[in-house]
Amino acid sequence: MAVLSKIRQRSLLLILVIGFCLLAFIIGDIFNSGGFNSVSKYVGSVNGKDIVFEDFAMKVNDIEKSGQGISSTQAANRVWEQEIAIALLTEEFDKLGLRMGERHILEALKMDPNIGQNPTFLNEAGMFDINKYKMFASQNPAQAQVLKAREKEAELNAKFQIYNTLVRAGLYTTELEGKLQYEMENNKVSFDYVPVLYSTVKDSDVKVTDDEIVAHMKKNEKKFKADENRELEYVLIQDKPSAEDEAEAKEEITALLSGRVVYNETTAKNDTLPGFRAVSNVEEFVNANSDVPYDSTFVSRDQLPTEHVDALFNLPAGEVYGPYMHNGYYAISKSLGKKSGANAKASHILISYEGARVPNQKERRTKEEAKAKAEMLLAQVKANPESFTTLALSNSDDSSAQKGGDLGYFAPGQMVKPFNDYVFNNPIGSIGLVETDFGFHIINITDKQDAIRLATVARRINPSDATNDATYQQAVKFEMDANEKDFAATAKAAGLTVNPSIKVKLMDEAFGTLGNQRQIVRWAFDKSTDVGDVKRFEIPNVGNAIVKLKKINKEGLLAIDEARARLETKLKNEKKAKLIMDKIKGSSLAEIAKATGSSVQQANDMTIANPVIPNAGPEPKVVGTALATAAGKVSEAIEGNSGVYVVQTRLVVKAPALQKHTEAVNKIKSQKAGFSGRILPALKADADIEDNRNQFNY
Repeated sequence: MAVLSKIRQRSLLLILVIGFCLLAFIIGDIFNSGGFNSVSKYVGSVNGKDIVFEDFAMKVNDIEKSGQGISSTQAANRVWEQEIAIALLTEEFDKLGLRMGERHILEALKMDPNIGQNPTFLNEAGMFDINKYKMFASQNPAQAQVLKAREKEAELNAKFQIYNTLVRAGLYTTELEGKLQYEMENNKVSFDYVPVLYSTVKDSDVKVTDDEIVAHMKKNEKKFKADENRELEYVLIQDKPSAEDEAEAKEEITALLSGRVVYNETTAKNDTLPGFRAVSNVEEFVNANSDVPYDSTFVSRDQLPTEHVDALFNLPAGEVYGPYMHNGYYAISKSLGKKSGANAKASHILISYEGARVPNQKERRTKEEAKAKAEMLLAQVKANPESFTTLALSNSDDSSAQKGGDLGYFAPGQMVKPFNDYVFNNPIGSIGLVETDFGFHIINITDKQDAIRLATVARRINPSDATNDATYQQAVKFEMDANEKDFAATAKAAGLTVNPSIKVKLMDEAFGTLGNQRQIVRWAFDKSTDVGDVKRFEIPNVGNAIVKLKKINKEGLLAIDEARARLETKLKNEKKAKLIMDKIKGSSLAEIAKATGSSVQQANDMTIANPVIPNAGPEPKVVGTALATAAGKVSEAIEGNSGVYVVQTRLVVKAPALQKHTEAVNKIKSQKAGFSGRILPALKADADIEDNRNQFNY
């Protein structure tokens, strides 16, 4: 009673305490769930224009349902790139004041196969009918929204076509550009030169500091811009069978060699089943007892396991080899006999004609013309078999021409029948002509292989439950220890290997050799994950990856180690160039060669378009200097790609003057044809893009 009395006296205080606790719980939940620090409703923004999550998610869902077999992250990445493109291009359209009338939109709709070729919208002549389209939209309100979205896409496409046309029209090639190109290709210079290659200076004589690398990157920020990334290292503990598991698999496969007694539930008696050595129906036995189905094909030596090739290939018919281990299986193999010339190797020259089933014809010709050419080539090859490769390179109408007509090894039935019959019915060295649906083939049979047919019972060596439990316990223990101790030292003590660091970006899926491991990337970018944190991840059919977040690289310049790999050689060469220039003394090439320990060399008929100097490689500065230097004059030192050069021009031959440079102009035009494809990357490089996709669990 005394206790109850005290409670009543202090009931107000108790209510206040309970109320405060409830309030603290609610506030904490608000903070944890994002009440005050709420997740944005925008997936991101492009130049201040927000991308709404609901619209984005719907588009991602549509792609996932499209049956293309891509993951949620891949779909999100695709939609993200589409949204960026639409936002950037729309901004450009608005700047230019591009507007589309109904006629433009209708023309674009016709190009959409889902609209322009939809039977619902076609008239009796099979043409798109705008009235049918409008009537369908008015009579089907449920579909009207879908059609509106299609119209919006059509409008964007129409604007892009105009925009692209404007860009292409602006890529004009002048006659002066054509003249310059012509002269670059045809003005020739011959000169003497002294090369002092960078390789003559030891790398140890020049050092490149981190500050120098950073300074170079700052001068070229766009080239060395890096997205935010995470650097991770990991230990992989694989789910692999133990020695006991291997022994058990071997015992099981060995038991199949001899006959065995099996209880028959139907007859309630024991049946004696023949073993692999004595069984008559080999195919049935293999399919009943093997993890790999029966394969009746003949195989050559090079298709057999390297460590067992001699034993298997020389196995007499009816004999059994094994048990043996190969690629995670224990196996036993029985020889079903050998076959001479089972596989063949041949080369061919294909001469096709109009109407033949060959995709790429080098020239148009009739069937009669093709036959005449093939017969002419056949005569040439028979007169000089050594010329086959050269003739195939210059005459054959299929991709094998690049290999001199070589088709490699193939089995019976892999080639069309006339080709197959000729090859397998004639000896090595035979050269003949056959006709197929592809055209006329001059065939050279270059080799044949014997092959063996094997019946193989293979059992996969799987880890047992006990082995899996032991692996799991090892992985959990390592995770716990690595969270408290040094990661590398813990791995070394456990006899494990720390894999090289991997850098991942926000929306990456791939994680080194482990493939798609989006779960690891999400963890690395989680706000609660700090540098030094360690976490274990189960990788199906592989094992456990214990991952450590090693470093967080913010958006900005490349990390020093990555930049060093790209820049160190270049910066070292710049320093080597200064050391080499200090050695260059003398007024003649002979004196300079003596001072630098080099020699005077010659280059003949060099052009700016192809400035490859013998024994040095491409050196446009050197060739350009030689062209611009008066004959007989020794140039200043030139800092080239591979070293420092001094040149003395002997002869400059100017290209003949032309009234028009049409060929060169057309060449430049063809090179510029793809320049419009650079628009979007350029716009993207200058855009202010905010990416919040990680907040939405993609």
